[in-house]
Amino acid sequence: MASVVNKNSVENFPREDAEWELRVQLAAAYRLVDYFGWTELIFGHLTARVPGRDPHFLINPYGLSYDEVKASNLVKIDIDGNIIGDSEHPVNKAGFVIHSAVHMAHSKENKCVMHTHTRAGMAVAAIEEGLQSISMVSTGFHNRISYHDYEGISLYEDERGRLLENLGENKAMILRNHGLLVVGGSVAETFIRLYRLERACQIQLDASAAGTLNILPGQIADKSGRDMDHFSELETEGGMGTIEFAALRRKLDRIDPSYKN
Repeated sequence: MASVVNKNSVENFPREDAEWELRVQLAAAYRLVDYFGWTELIFGHLTARVPGRDPHFLINPYGLSYDEVKASNLVKIDIDGNIIGDSEHPVNKAGFVIHSAVHMAHSKENKCVMHTHTRAGMAVAAIEEGLQSISMVSTGFHNRISYHDYEGISLYEDERGRLLENLGENKAMILRNHGLLVVGGSVAETFIRLYRLERACQIQLDASAAGTLNILPGQIADKSGRDMDHFSELETEGGMGTIEFAALRRKLDRIDPSYKN
């Protein structure tokens, strides 16, 4: 994972290339995580599988803050952590282990992985009961969220199999005593899933501080979750999160469009 000379200028990526569009989308997601205040200094990662036959994915340059991430400085690596192409930045070993657990499965569905260390997410991850069905947004995860016990800093590749096994068929997982992890088929879908999970955690903490939690009956929570998924699938031809993510990108364009560079 040694650093090498950077040749990843904007000119090296054809604008019509599928990888370039993915880079722009992922860079936008990093800027949005920064905008919403979900960062933990330079830690936490958002990764996406690069289109093509080879199992390569994009990850943030280790050492840069999220508001410094842009399309051209995202680092491409393989499932063994080797940098593909040229980059002047290394990658975070812990980020590689967690994310490659999903990407190494060659999943056709989970092409994007987002992992955060937010205050609300880490707080709920430290609660024995985990996420509770107490709000509309939390019902989207009712009986559809996984848990992975903390094993220490994720530096060891043998943890990958256990991470993948614990995730199972779900699209969201709470890393106990650690943080949040979500997966999806696109950057937009995965980001909106992260937004909803983060919001659910925030609501739970606020409600817990205010009084006794009113936990929804399982049948109601399950129906609400299914309805939310059904609405998301029907809302646009682009799939879950497309409309919301497009609106958020327009906000970024007004604030600072440099993520596209």
